[in-house]
Amino acid sequence: MCKYRCKDTLDVIKINSVDIIIIGSGLAALSLADRLSEHKNVIVLTKTKKNNSNSVRAQGGVAASISESDNWKSHYLDTMIAGCNYNNPAAVELLVKQGPEYLTKWIEQGLSFDRDHLGKLTLGKEGAHMHRRIIHAGGDATGKVIMDFLINRLRDKVKIVEDETVLDLIVEANCCQGVVTSNIYNDLSIYYANHVVLATGGCGGLYNVTSNDETVTGDGIALAYRAGAQLTDLEFIQFHPTMLYTHGKSHGLVSEAVRGEGAILVTEKGRPVMKGVHPLEDLAPRDIVARTIQAQINKGNRVYLDISMINNFKEKFPTITSICEQANVSINNKLLPVAPGAHFSMGGVVTDLTGITTVIGLYAIGEVACTGVHGANRLASNSLLEGIVYSNQLADHLLAIKENQITSIEYKNPVNQFEQLNETNLPTKQEITQMMTAHAGIERTQHGLTYARKWIEQFGVHHNHSQFDLRIVSKEDFGKINMLTTCWLIIMSALERTESRGAHYRKDYPLVVKKWDNKRIIRQKLEFINNQKIMFGVGK
Repeated sequence: MCKYRCKDTLDVIKINSVDIIIIGSGLAALSLADRLSEHKNVIVLTKTKKNNSNSVRAQGGVAASISESDNWKSHYLDTMIAGCNYNNPAAVELLVKQGPEYLTKWIEQGLSFDRDHLGKLTLGKEGAHMHRRIIHAGGDATGKVIMDFLINRLRDKVKIVEDETVLDLIVEANCCQGVVTSNIYNDLSIYYANHVVLATGGCGGLYNVTSNDETVTGDGIALAYRAGAQLTDLEFIQFHPTMLYTHGKSHGLVSEAVRGEGAILVTEKGRPVMKGVHPLEDLAPRDIVARTIQAQINKGNRVYLDISMINNFKEKFPTITSICEQANVSINNKLLPVAPGAHFSMGGVVTDLTGITTVIGLYAIGEVACTGVHGANRLASNSLLEGIVYSNQLADHLLAIKENQITSIEYKNPVNQFEQLNETNLPTKQEITQMMTAHAGIERTQHGLTYARKWIEQFGVHHNHSQFDLRIVSKEDFGKINMLTTCWLIIMSALERTESRGAHYRKDYPLVVKKWDNKRIIRQKLEFINNQKIMFGVGK
């Protein structure tokens, strides 16, 4: 037990010491905990329930070049092109090379992926992939199957504390040594550790329409920012093209795997939406499909996913069928109403290839981290793969460290610099998401972004030196503060990038290339290969 002293006394009910704190309960978090559980004293903290994560919701599957007709170089190229060649090549190579190895280990440990009648893995195809390389489990319930597998492995091995919100990182002289948390009763606790890992997911909950769990609102980004960690590429927010959308409400994600099986996007008059827009048509990169759908919606047209060509839809896509039933959308009509929704953040906390951030003792993995692996636009089904590969990278690093005794620093409750928050009317979550959707969504302009920036700055929560007295700021307000902070960071990043690239589209600075053709795509691939001769040399 660590001795605890505080400048301004807090009513702390519990003080803990562990080797490693993991914040979040998604795939990256639990995969890391699984690797560390036999050798380290690990605790997992999650602000609601362990199943409240985007990983559980993941339908599409895991991308991996495991078939005889596929190879890592092809997966590498597809990832780079989808990312607009803005990716970190080393991070991409690591991802596509090691992914199949870790998946094979999980299969050997009992994880069951879908197979055909011959016992071979069933491989699906999704947007911007040149090969069928998407591995599924439970049809369209891949994320849930993997998460159930990990939770079962962790049972009685790792303590997962639910309903424990991290309010503050304990940082002194650029060294993170623990966290301050609050539970459902607003009781404060202190957790000290040699290593603190952010695995909090992304920030899709900052937008009105999203595929994300409602708890995913950019907490990790805000915590890292206030701790002084370097951030990057926050302007790149991927919008999934096909959220089931009726009566102004999003009901859930319709996986890209549906289009991989032949479904096409059409207007209410039956006109194909993607025809002539991109050579891959309905399987074009997500940013292009999302903007095309949004353009139709802006014109007053409804957009549907025509599934009439897919046999046995209920059997192939049980999760999506259930979502449709809950939304009172009949799949027998063969037309699913869709709209784009915030899906994935390519940017995040800057890390190296092992998850190390610019703050000593603080690490980041999964969607909250940014190794540069996704570039300006994530390739479909590379997200689960990222969580698997980079959690193992960090595990290798942490397992190689010989632990010293945990040294607790004196945690000082921040000065009452922001006591006025008690009197300030912070906006509602709905007001925040409406502002982001209107001005920092799929299409952006200087005017809209500037308006949103000024609106946020009136609340005075956006500076990284901002400190909040834990005695007077409620947990609910902390959630809003984190949302506003992350929104401001996204907006500032979007203002700085005046070009349009990947998932960041400046309507006032459009893409130079507006029309796509097969010859251009092929030429781009050939040019890219020529520029990467060293990488594809002998022995690589």
